[in-house]
Amino acid sequence: MAAIRSKDTKPEMIVRRGLWKRGFRYRLNYKRLPGHPDLVLRKYRTCIFVNGCFWHGHGTALDETGEMINEKRCCKIPRTNREFWVAKIRRNKERDREEQKQLAAMGWHCITVWECELTAKKREETLAAIAFTLNHIWLHDHSVKRAYPSIEEEEDMPMAAEE
Repeated sequence: MAAIRSKDTKPEMIVRRGLWKRGFRYRLNYKRLPGHPDLVLRKYRTCIFVNGCFWHGHGTALDETGEMINEKRCCKIPRTNREFWVAKIRRNKERDREEQKQLAAMGWHCITVWECELTAKKREETLAAIAFTLNHIWLHDHSVKRAYPSIEEEEDMPMAAEE
């Protein structure tokens, strides 16, 4: 497992290039935030985590006995040493949830992009969805009161040419 990279992975590079082409600027692996998000867009107060389906348990759930089961095809738990892998993936999922709760408490938005969402068929759709979400966050966080009064407010105001 020492050979598994945590930075500059292929899915992360796809997201980085896609966001850069769309005009978004970001910081990489920001150490000041919990979980060291892969991308941090400070202007949008948003963290983006690019997760591998296997390592972060995408498409897995616990059944009534507490056993981890696969719900999607993108994450297959190995048959050998199954107890180790189930425990490891469970710990990773719990850690991810805790880090996102901490970030939310600090006022940060979190976006999780899964490796299976970046296949050639889904890539552009996923990147467009991320861009839409970031723009929506920015508009929501930076909405200001109207500079001009509404029609109802104008009726009470005297007109300069009334006299």
